[in-house]
Amino acid sequence: MSGHNKWAQIKHKKAITDRKKGQIFSKLSREITLIARDNPDPETNYRLKTVVNKARSLNMPQDNIDRAIKRVADRNQAALEQLQLEAVGPGGAAIIINAITDNRNRTINELKTLLNSLGLKSVPPGSLKWMMNSPVTLNDDDRQNLERITDSLDEHDDIQEVHTNARI
Repeated sequence: MSGHNKWAQIKHKKAITDRKKGQIFSKLSREITLIARDNPDPETNYRLKTVVNKARSLNMPQDNIDRAIKRVADRNQAALEQLQLEAVGPGGAAIIINAITDNRNRTINELKTLLNSLGLKSVPPGSLKWMMNSPVTLNDDDRQNLERITDSLDEHDDIQEVHTNARI
């Protein structure tokens, strides 16, 4: 019964948690780099200090944080920009996706393809923001689909946050 011992199980669980931690660290690194463009000093840049504290609370190594801040000096890496896409989800729920990318066209195409594969309809920017103040209650099937969709979206490297107006 190969692969069924305690150590094999620990190895597989560790691989999963390490992958998730790596995704979180890369998202935080992009966010730090984007915010540090305005002012790379965390003591005078409140937004940067907030994100750095968040990264520290998630045990992100200080070397990674310093590297993300220093990346601003490199012109190629400082070309990060924020994107916001909107989509209609199951049960008419509004989904707003915030992303940080170094290549706008690539990310938009990847996200539109991902949205189509998940059965979502992309809408023009600003179309759904008004829906965020009137929460939608979903039935169990739609709620489970929405959770599956948000989990799939969170796995994309460029996506920072996924917001929805559904009560989960």
